[in-house]
This record gives sequence, structure tokens and C-alpha cells, in this order.
Amino acid sequence: MSFSSDQVLIIILSIIIFEYALGTLVDWLNMRKKSQDIPDEVADLYDADKYANALRYQKENTRFGLVSGVFSFVVLLLVVATGLLGVLNDVLKDHFQNVITHSLAFFGVIFFVNDIINLPFQWYSTFHIEEKYGFNKMTKKIFFQDKLKGYLLTIIIGGILVGLLVWLITTLGFSFWWIFWIVITVFMIGMNFFYTSWIMPLFNKLTPLEEGELRTAIINYADKVDFPLTNIFVMDGSKRSSKANAFFSGFGNRKKIVLYDTLMEKHTNEELVAILAHEVGHYKKKHTVSGLITGVLQVGVMLFIMAQMIFSEELSIALGAAELSFPVNFIAFGMLYTPISLITGLILNYVSRKHEFEADEFATKTYNGEALKMALKKLSVHSMSNLTPHKWYVTFHYSHPPLLQRLHEIDRSI
Repeated sequence: MSFSSDQVLIIILSIIIFEYALGTLVDWLNMRKKSQDIPDEVADLYDADKYANALRYQKENTRFGLVSGVFSFVVLLLVVATGLLGVLNDVLKDHFQNVITHSLAFFGVIFFVNDIINLPFQWYSTFHIEEKYGFNKMTKKIFFQDKLKGYLLTIIIGGILVGLLVWLITTLGFSFWWIFWIVITVFMIGMNFFYTSWIMPLFNKLTPLEEGELRTAIINYADKVDFPLTNIFVMDGSKRSSKANAFFSGFGNRKKIVLYDTLMEKHTNEELVAILAHEVGHYKKKHTVSGLITGVLQVGVMLFIMAQMIFSEELSIALGAAELSFPVNFIAFGMLYTPISLITGLILNYVSRKHEFEADEFATKTYNGEALKMALKKLSVHSMSNLTPHKWYVTFHYSHPPLLQRLHEIDRSI
């Protein structure tokens, strides 16, 4: 790298400030954009009081996000500007001579300190805002159980991946990137196969959907569109939130559909099948496969760029280390990669929104557009979604199109 450590520090600080300023501007524009009038498309599901309550929920969430964002920005700026990451690295190096154990200790400290710092914000969001508006169903016991399970998974999975990455770097040098790319690719494919079977049951109970009209309707639709369905499960999402969702997982001929119990409580069978028809649309349009391929390519590019920087001593010194440190350089790379990540995020969000329109069209043409419209309206109303987001906010943050746009496109497909 041709930049000095001081120049690198200035670049990193500039990126942090720019990212925060841009994000804050977009949030502010979105907060000002909210319409006080009930859109005609959802007037049958909203009354004045209910809509006003939804606007209050959105406003409170946005303000809370701005407050927590300021806090995170100030902490990050201070940590980088004062070289605390380098200090932590040098302190741990006195106790962990091996580069792998040193790296694991470094990231372990950062992970737990960051989580503890953010714990009050997570607690307030869950047990004040979400509970105030009737969404939170999580008990304090479940909250901390989820934390502990998350820690355990991070230690096991994160520890193995980080340890392997550092070992490859120290063993292979620059060539580490394509070997680790293969490892991550296998990991990503494995997660798509086994997440529902291995990871999700650690947090939620999956129960086979009982025999009845809904199961019959789902199977009949799957047969009609030649969707290789193997299992239909109901997940106890209500133990944490009243918000609803549905998804399918798996590749090839082993597909599992998962319905939140909260989804089944609020929708008719016809609406539920319409929602699943949308998910099947993603499969039929090969969105899942293309998304995986895109993710794999994105990781490959990221690792290749990281390989150009990971051996730079200037990066380590810029963040306060006394000499070259791989874990410090991982952090520095992450910050320097932010502009690229921002651009790729915008592109991926755009492609994702396009895919949602295509899946809606598939569900409309193969099942029932009116049922899908009603299902989408209920989902948005029950979750108090912003029905009139600012276009910049949609561009930066929405992987799904806003409800009103989706309804208009479905009407065009009917």
C-alpha cells in the first residue's frame, strides 16, 4: 500500500464520517416523508386511530435509531482516532504468542465488549418500543437464552472460520484468499441446506403442519406448479414477536416450507397459499440460486481485495498497533471496504426488489392476485410498516419494494 499510516487513518476517519452523515440524512428524509393521510389502498384495514398509532411507532423507531446511531458513531470514531484497537492488540500479544490464539482473543474481546455496549439499546428496543406497540412477546428469560446461544454459535462457528483464515494467511501468504473462498462457499451452501434443520431448532420449535384444509391446499398448489415440497412446518414465532413471516429452505428436491404461527393466526387459507406462492415464485425464477451465486462472487472479490491489504504494516499502525497485526488489519480492511460495500448493497437491493416483483407476478398468475394483495396489506398493517417511505430510504435500505408499489404491480398482472 502506497499510503502512509497517517494518510490511512485520515481515509478511514473520512469514510466513517461520510457513512454516518449519509445514513443520518437518509433517515431524516424518511422521517419527514411520512404521510398523515391513510392511503386509499389500505383504507379498508386502517382507521384514523390505528394509522396514527402506526405513524407514532415508525417515528419512535426512527428517533431511537438516530440516538443509537449517534452513540455508535461517536464510540467508533473515538476508538479509531485514539488507536484503542492497536492498544488492545499489543496488550493481548503479551499474553497470546500464537497468532491464531491472539487473533481469536482479539476478536473475542471486541465481540463481547461491543455486545455489552449495545445491550441497553437492544433491551430498550425490545422491552419498551416493541412491547409498547404490542409486538414483543419475548420474556426476559428467552432474551438472555438467545444471547447465550448466540454467543455459543459465534464462538464455535466464528472461532473455526477465523482460526482457519489466520492459519491460511500465515501458511500460504497471498494465495490464502482463493482457498478460503472455497471454504466460505462450502459453508454458505451448507447453511442453505442445514440451517432449518440444525440452527433454527436451537431457537424455535418447528412442528409439522397438521392434516387439514391448509395442508391440502398447499400440497395441491405445489403439485400444480411442480414445486418439490417435502415438509411443511409451523414455527413458534409468537414466543418472541407478534410479527409474521414465511419462508422455504433447501435446494434440489428437498424443500421445506416454514410458516410462523403468527402468520396463520391472521390470514385465511387462501391468503396463506398466496404468500407461499410468492415464495415458490422465487424458486421458479431461480432467485435463490442466483442470490447464492452473487453472494459467492461477492465474497471472492472481497477476499481478493483483502489479500492486497492484509500484509500492510501501515494499516496496523494507522489503528494504533506497534507493528503488523492480521486481526487489526481485518478491522482496517472492513472500514476501507465500506464504500464498495455500500455500492454493492445498493445494487443488490435493487435486484432484490426486482425479484420481489417477479415473485409477486408468478403468484398472481399461478394462484390468486387478489388474495396476495390482501395478504400483503395485512402483513404491512399488522407490522405497522411505513407505507410511504422516501425514495432514497427505499434505495438504501429496502430489499422489498414498498407495499403500494407492490399492489400496483400486482394489479397490472391480474
